[in-house]
Amino acid sequence: MKAFAQLFLSLDETNKTNEKVKVLKDYFINVPDTDKMHMLALFTGRRPKRPINSTLIRNWAIEASNIPQWLFEESYHVVGDLAETMSLLMPESDRSSNKTLTEWIAEINVQAARTEEERKLWLLDSWAMLDRQERFVFNKLLTGSFRIGVSSNLVVKALADITGIEAPALTHRIMGSWMPEDYTYDQLVQEQSAADNISRPYPFFLAYPIQETSEKRKSAEEVGLALGDAEDWQAEWKWDGIRAQMIKRGGEIFIWSRGEDLATEKFPELHPFLNALPDGTVLDGEILSFQNGLPMPFNVLQTRIGRKNLSKKILTDSPVATIVYDCLEYAGEDIRYKTQSERREILEKLQSETEYPEVFRISSLIQFNSWDELEKIREQSRAMIAEGIMLKRKSATYQVGRRRGDWWKWKIDPLSVDAVMIYAQKGHGRRADLYTDYTFAVWDGDKLVPFAKAYSGLTDAEINKVDYFVKRNTLEKFGPVRTVKPELVFEIGFEGINKSTRHKSGIALRFPRILRWRHDKPKEEADTLESLKDLLGEHGG
Repeated sequence: MKAFAQLFLSLDETNKTNEKVKVLKDYFINVPDTDKMHMLALFTGRRPKRPINSTLIRNWAIEASNIPQWLFEESYHVVGDLAETMSLLMPESDRSSNKTLTEWIAEINVQAARTEEERKLWLLDSWAMLDRQERFVFNKLLTGSFRIGVSSNLVVKALADITGIEAPALTHRIMGSWMPEDYTYDQLVQEQSAADNISRPYPFFLAYPIQETSEKRKSAEEVGLALGDAEDWQAEWKWDGIRAQMIKRGGEIFIWSRGEDLATEKFPELHPFLNALPDGTVLDGEILSFQNGLPMPFNVLQTRIGRKNLSKKILTDSPVATIVYDCLEYAGEDIRYKTQSERREILEKLQSETEYPEVFRISSLIQFNSWDELEKIREQSRAMIAEGIMLKRKSATYQVGRRRGDWWKWKIDPLSVDAVMIYAQKGHGRRADLYTDYTFAVWDGDKLVPFAKAYSGLTDAEINKVDYFVKRNTLEKFGPVRTVKPELVFEIGFEGINKSTRHKSGIALRFPRILRWRHDKPKEEADTLESLKDLLGEHGG
């Protein structure tokens, strides 16, 4: 644990990519193989299950800190992170431990089978033998809140430098549902064949945005200057669903989401067409709710995401199909090296032979002769229940991760309204002492009705100014939340709007974020709930 805690600290102390890679390499070189795999699992989102609920951990931490509950809660509101609060408030340890990361995680995993009293004794004893930094990381693991600002690409690069295995191959090997208890370091680095894990997906190729924000809109002329001749590109609609790889290997089928969640059982409607595919086929596409041959808004698909059991009603109200736009493996061969056009031909052949065309759909190509013509077509995106247009170079191979050059997403401008900030809450991590999370409202008659929360879109300088305002214009306090004087107006952008029975306003927004601070607009000129409902009629569901 000492080495892992130091790794966590060293990575947090630098923003330099090369330095982070060096720190990661040093860790891989100096720890046991089992710790390497546990670290790799943690850094790629595979965390141990929480064996103790957060309320018990919180209560025992208050006891170990020997302070009143109100003081603990106030400290938590200031720090903004439960694991860090607990590590800071507990007395310095007069003991130490040389247990490895692997040994600590093994202990965490067995706690679920123990009694509450046994878990308490174990936890108090564990805290007592860890120093502050070790305790902080341990608490992160224990509470399931382990996060670190290092991309998996950097971890793979460090591992590639040490092992001599190419980064794309390593990226592929750490995809899937493995856990460090059953996948060893030797297995990771030894020679592997495509059949080593028939369920394993490929790393996803991700498109780069043509425009980052609505403040940097790209015209057709600018797109043309950046990308060159229109004839070198194919265009498709950018669908708003769940990105997935669908696999048929060894007579079995698998559906993987982009978040590396195995979702085969969540989409039974796709099973017949997948079972009918030739063995050794991997498709890349989007899963959407479809009804009467048309895609439905994403919020319809959301009704079945996260459900453990799919009722007959859910399957009836939110039937799914897939729009496939790429083929990554055919007849057992990895064909990512082929051009976009070549892979498209194979995909069209597979789709033409299917007995399930209503479920196995293919992403249609948009015909255009110039960037100006495509820009006009792009304006139809919302009518198509699409987020914009995907541009793919016809000669492109299928690559790993987000890469500039061959795949681009040209999204439509967001919908937007002007709204008044009415609540503020402190952020987390480096922004734990700043008010960065805001709730916004629009007018309903002479009352302000909350309708959205947002925490992204402002610069650091603007956040500091908002924080200054909040601290001097707080009207009420509700735990970490502050009711503030309704004065500041912001333009809130969002991708979609839908009816909601869970929200007081009756609506829910998709991907709300702050587009800009409207210094020029008084609160009285903010938008109304009626104007939001008008948008609901035009663009919602």
